[in-house]
Amino acid sequence: MEDVRTNEAKTGLRAKKVNRRSMTYRIALTGIMTALAEVLMLLEIPLPLMPAFLKYDFSDIPALFAGFACGPLAGVVVEFLKNLIHMPFTGTQYIGEVANFICGSIFVFTGAMIYSKIRSKKGVILSLVCGTIALTVATCFVNYYFSLPLYEKVMGFPTPAIIAMCDKANTIVSIKSKLDVILMTFVPFNIFKGLTVSMVAFLCYIPLHSFFSDEKEEA
Repeated sequence: MEDVRTNEAKTGLRAKKVNRRSMTYRIALTGIMTALAEVLMLLEIPLPLMPAFLKYDFSDIPALFAGFACGPLAGVVVEFLKNLIHMPFTGTQYIGEVANFICGSIFVFTGAMIYSKIRSKKGVILSLVCGTIALTVATCFVNYYFSLPLYEKVMGFPTPAIIAMCDKANTIVSIKSKLDVILMTFVPFNIFKGLTVSMVAFLCYIPLHSFFSDEKEEA
């Protein structure tokens, strides 16, 4: 009987050590991915046919990897921390950072949640496709009902001026309304961003997939 209790005690201690190591790993990885995400967020670049206020970056990739390795909430934490750290460098009165957090979190949470259910290369592809769709849909609502109205009310940046900037930047189609801005500017931008971020994430995933799971993954 005493041997059984001793074995149970040893098993309990081992479980606590494993949990402690797991927590340390999650915290350390989240911190590293946050730092990398912030660096990448600072390296934003303009895109052709897009207005100057829309900049492209790869900062969602570290958040996505944190979500793959430690679960969807870890990815959301990275999205939150990178935008919090970025706030002193913003010129948008924090509106851009809040919108970036909401949309980035939806992208990362969707992808990481699907990957947590299907831990395979096919699961990664499915998670990234669904994440891109979720990102594109989310940005439509966030920009239409949140960002554009706040830019006008808080920053005095009128919507007609934004429409004019988008129309001037895009030499392919005519942009004459707020809805045109959403459909002709934000939708193409976020589809492009989601697909390119997903491609880079998948290419990085191939050599690193064993890092994201202790279990053997399917082909």
